[in-house]
Amino acid sequence: MTLDIDALALAGVRGLRPYEPGKPLEELEREFGIRDAIKLASNENPLGPSPVALAAIAPRLAELARYPDGNGFSLKKALSKKFGLAPDQITLGNGSNDVLEFIARAFVSPENDVVFSQHSFAVYPIVTQAVGATAVVVPAKNWGCDLEAMADHISDRTRVVFIANPNNPTGTWHRGDELKSFVAALPAHVLCVIDEAYFEYVEAADYPNAMAWLPEFDNLVVTRTFSKIYGLAGLRIGYGVSSPAIADMLNRVRQPFNTNSLALAAAEAALADETHLEASRSLNAAGMKQLVAAFEKMGLDYIPSVGNFVAVDVGRKGADVYEQLLHKGVIVRPVANYEMPNHLRITIGTENENRKFLEALTAVLNR
Repeated sequence: MTLDIDALALAGVRGLRPYEPGKPLEELEREFGIRDAIKLASNENPLGPSPVALAAIAPRLAELARYPDGNGFSLKKALSKKFGLAPDQITLGNGSNDVLEFIARAFVSPENDVVFSQHSFAVYPIVTQAVGATAVVVPAKNWGCDLEAMADHISDRTRVVFIANPNNPTGTWHRGDELKSFVAALPAHVLCVIDEAYFEYVEAADYPNAMAWLPEFDNLVVTRTFSKIYGLAGLRIGYGVSSPAIADMLNRVRQPFNTNSLALAAAEAALADETHLEASRSLNAAGMKQLVAAFEKMGLDYIPSVGNFVAVDVGRKGADVYEQLLHKGVIVRPVANYEMPNHLRITIGTENENRKFLEALTAVLNR
């Protein structure tokens, strides 16, 4: 008997392609015989994790034979204190991606639509297709979400709207007044998920804190992560905040022990380290100025960003430039899969990393 795995798999899953992460440094150095390569591809914090977070991990190493706290009591308590939330409003995830999947599994069926923008985070279509729902992709406006057009695509079938603020990979963002008006106008049967993975990096005066709107909107979910400015991407820890009723449903589909003990301890400690947070934010602001000034001097168009990355139009196929940069020991992110074939997304690095990238880019474009 021949087993037809393709026929056994769900239709939505059959049509998916596995998510392709950024190329690891070790793989590049091994493949090309390069040393001292740099990676500016995955929106990681070049300063790494807080020393306080690293110190918090050490005592937990001897306890690795034990299961972690499945409810994340201590981390939820710390989040509650910092943001003025009740613990039952918090859902912990193996990265905030985990929470996005919970939302799809708990609230979306094959009869439903999920609305999000063109050029939005790749996980939105993945979780939508995985549950067999219909993705309604609204054309972007100036590389960001067109909220007015998105509102026009809401129907009786719609169950979830995903909005990244700021958006990855474009770095665009919405002002508080326009985004809050959008949420307020949604019908009661639609959940609005505002993905704030880069929240802590944003210094724009008109950028909102959507978490503050939770008392007003029962259908709002806000997701954040410790993978970006907190530098804990390798530990995979994030969270969502919502009404207790929504959090209850999300926790029903959450796998037992989905967050590990090292991640829980590190995240709790990192949350309190404002010194590391400010140093990371300052380094990012300086690096952003360094890159955009160089792009302007080179005559390259870029998309203004408030995250820890910037998308630049290299004037030719981004994938070709990406491949040539690899040979110079520089890993960036091509974004043709986001319908941006001529752009590269560059994570802000240290001053020296940014300089090495710019020198390599100049050499490649002038060949």
